[in-house]
Amino acid sequence: MKKYLGLMFVAIVGGLVSVGAYKTIEGKQYFPDNSFFAARKASYDIKNVTVPTFDFSDVSEAVMPTVVHINTVINPKQDQSADNDQQQEQPGQNPFGFFGPQFNFPNVPRGPQKASGSGVIISSDGYIVTNNHVVADADKIDVILYDKREFTADVIGRDENTDMALIKINAHDLQPITIGNSDESRVGQWVLAVGNPFNLTSTVTAGIISAKGRNINLIRSGAPIEDFIQTDAAVNPGNSGGALVNTKGELIGINTAIASQTGSYEGYSFAVPSNLMKKVIEDFKTYGEVERGYLGIGIQDVDNKIAEDKGLSKPEGVLVNKMTDNSAAEDAGVKEGDIITKVDGKNVNSVSELQAMVASKRPGEHVAIDLIRKGNEKTFDVILRNRNGKTALVSSESNSLKKQLGMTAELLSDAERSKLNIEHGAKISSIGKGKFKDAGIPEGFVVTTVDKINVNTPNDIFKALDGKVGGILVEGYLPSGEKKYYVLEMTK
Repeated sequence: MKKYLGLMFVAIVGGLVSVGAYKTIEGKQYFPDNSFFAARKASYDIKNVTVPTFDFSDVSEAVMPTVVHINTVINPKQDQSADNDQQQEQPGQNPFGFFGPQFNFPNVPRGPQKASGSGVIISSDGYIVTNNHVVADADKIDVILYDKREFTADVIGRDENTDMALIKINAHDLQPITIGNSDESRVGQWVLAVGNPFNLTSTVTAGIISAKGRNINLIRSGAPIEDFIQTDAAVNPGNSGGALVNTKGELIGINTAIASQTGSYEGYSFAVPSNLMKKVIEDFKTYGEVERGYLGIGIQDVDNKIAEDKGLSKPEGVLVNKMTDNSAAEDAGVKEGDIITKVDGKNVNSVSELQAMVASKRPGEHVAIDLIRKGNEKTFDVILRNRNGKTALVSSESNSLKKQLGMTAELLSDAERSKLNIEHGAKISSIGKGKFKDAGIPEGFVVTTVDKINVNTPNDIFKALDGKVGGILVEGYLPSGEKKYYVLEMTK
């Protein structure tokens, strides 16, 4: 069957003056004072009428070099059956797959899976932000710059809860994007989406911000944070991880998903706000994982019925419908049935807003919670806790594991990977008293897998060993290129 690309041309009939022209008076431009219909009746000298134009060429030229093309390879897992290899994508794994049709081709031998997406350069030394679903489970990540240079990337951190990921390439003097303040973005303002849809590299589309604070129930695992910026800039598969910028060329979002029944753009797309992205990547670079504060409550939006039941003049705030025992909120005095109206003085009117505000904080930080209880306004000082119910950073709790192992590790360079002919791994940079020394692992050893789990970054080693007890297999290569196996005897 032949496929045709249809182009639809839209003609606007009725005159330029009637749809938003400007009136020139004494060299100055004024929008007509009267309504649309009155403007149609107005009589202007056509020579004195200026039609507003929009030219995004300068901002496009500035932003395109900061957006990269990402190609990934996922090798079939040897311990999976053919049926498992052909499992359909589950909602939340790939937002484009979730919104589009899903196909299953059973009993067909399958080789490595290839996929592509986009990323945004955020530092001159090679740090790139993208979506978690772009690089999740990838055995190889290739990054192609705007100038066509290619690099292999390492994953520094991934967060399913926000669908954010930070990767790094061994490059210098790159052109990073300017990160803007997404809180200052407004509904109706112009934005550009920059990415690589359908492998069409360096594609720019324009639209406006259609809404903010969207929760579309996209992320189905963990403790999801959804506070999406909604736009009508055209976004398609391959745009994931690309830039959403304002007319100043500032990054205000990372394009993540589309609302579609076909898998292609049908009018609306969604981006993770830059402020949330910024906090996540700062955590990756500083702590190796996301340090997120928790209130320890269940919440829901306030509708008209809840407002009536609570004696509110209008639906506002967020209802606390569940409390976790010994949680940060409970210890501070928050109770089930309270209506939270503000966090640190900022109004809260949706679950997504509250989640995003709290997620921007770390364990141990204080937040002021304003709420309404039985018609009375109250304010509580809440000290946020980590996912384990403690005020300490999660990463600091893992210091005991690092001390037990007695080693430090670092990322591999492209040259080291090429020398050993490997695609992933982390190099042991120092060995002290601990489990690694007891197992006979030497300094300079390159760890490729721990307990059959691939290692891409130093933090992957600690994640794979966290909570493990007994003999754990560590595989890798000596600096000479000899493959070696060691067994760590892990204890509680």
